[in-house]
Amino acid sequence: MSAQPRLGVLLVALAAFTTGAVPVATAGAEARHAPRVPHTAVLDGARLQQTKVRLDRGDPQLRRAVRALTTRADKWLNQGPWTVVDKPRPAPGGDVHDYLSQAPYWWPSKTPTQDNPWGCPYVQRDGERNPEVDTGTDRQDVEKTFDSAYDLSLAWYYTGDKRYAQKAGQVLRTWFLDPATRMNPNLDHAQFIPCKYDGRAIGIIDFSQSYTSVLDAIALLETGAPGWSAKDRTAMAKWNTDFRDWLRNSDFGKQEAAATNNHGTFYDMQLAALAYATGDKDLARRTVLDSRAKRIAPQIAADGSQPQELARTRSWHYSTFDLVAYTRLAAIGRHVGVNLWAYQGPDGQNLFKAVDYLLPAATGAAAWPHPELEFHRFAATDVVHAAADAGDKQAQRAVPLLEEPPGGDLWDLRPAAEQLDSIAG
Repeated sequence: MSAQPRLGVLLVALAAFTTGAVPVATAGAEARHAPRVPHTAVLDGARLQQTKVRLDRGDPQLRRAVRALTTRADKWLNQGPWTVVDKPRPAPGGDVHDYLSQAPYWWPSKTPTQDNPWGCPYVQRDGERNPEVDTGTDRQDVEKTFDSAYDLSLAWYYTGDKRYAQKAGQVLRTWFLDPATRMNPNLDHAQFIPCKYDGRAIGIIDFSQSYTSVLDAIALLETGAPGWSAKDRTAMAKWNTDFRDWLRNSDFGKQEAAATNNHGTFYDMQLAALAYATGDKDLARRTVLDSRAKRIAPQIAADGSQPQELARTRSWHYSTFDLVAYTRLAAIGRHVGVNLWAYQGPDGQNLFKAVDYLLPAATGAAAWPHPELEFHRFAATDVVHAAADAGDKQAQRAVPLLEEPPGGDLWDLRPAAEQLDSIAG
């Protein structure tokens, strides 16, 4: 080897050392992959590709973010997979493959006895979570499935480490595809209330609050992840199409579509994302367009407040929560030619005002002036990022003042809002 090439190798090695580089893959050079544009439903695939290129060129800020992401992904490697068939008793219909969850804010009013083992009747205590909902149902397991699939797929896309892709594939196949463990594509028994309802329409939010992360995880894996086969892709598309049709045509789906608070917003967001992911771009576009007069105009006030969410005992949580749905819906709109951020209602209401209404509390400049049982300032971080990216000048000025969420701010790697405080309920 001549002196000049040898010097070049040394300089490259020195540069990687001094920038604190994160290896592209711990599994060796064969795990490297050229960045491809994923066909994501919420995330901007072209932006992800550009971020991957910047990362590969040594961007120090992105490398710090990837370390935070891989820390999260590493924790999933030795957990799961999870399945609906593991619950101690099946859903009321008797099929262990049916998803089951319990209404979080409903509590027994009597001491359980042999004749009344549930302590019925159940009564509602808004904002107070009954710990029963975390045992005996699928609720916690489905959240782990969604979160792990998202974290692992993102970690694989940015690092090329095949361990992340293989684990994500295992998690998704176990929950959705394997005949012995798969979930039926319906939510007929979500958020049941013992001795009262076998399932409720509002239980759809168990999925709508974060299932779009699964859709984007699948899109990431489909850029060439090891272990994610054409058979997996076809079977997952079939599951999503069946779930989309259940969401549109079932009585529960129609009831949730008629909701006038965050439940309705999340329903639209989930339906639009499923439509886009399954190739029905016309339905996706119609859903986003209809949300202007159906959601923004009646649900956001002229000052940007969200009256239905402010009426809750956790008004900060639900105000940020609803805006997660709105900002994700706006992201889906970008894919189908609809700029939801540009819409202005008859009283001047729009998404920018809704985010700006949160800024004093989000930046710590003022206390949140409404009821809140458990205030977390960082809950607004992602929705402020989303508004800033969309051109909101006030939000752009607020970004440096935001509170970093637990585990780090991952916006640069996955620029789509998540509910950063508890989404339970």
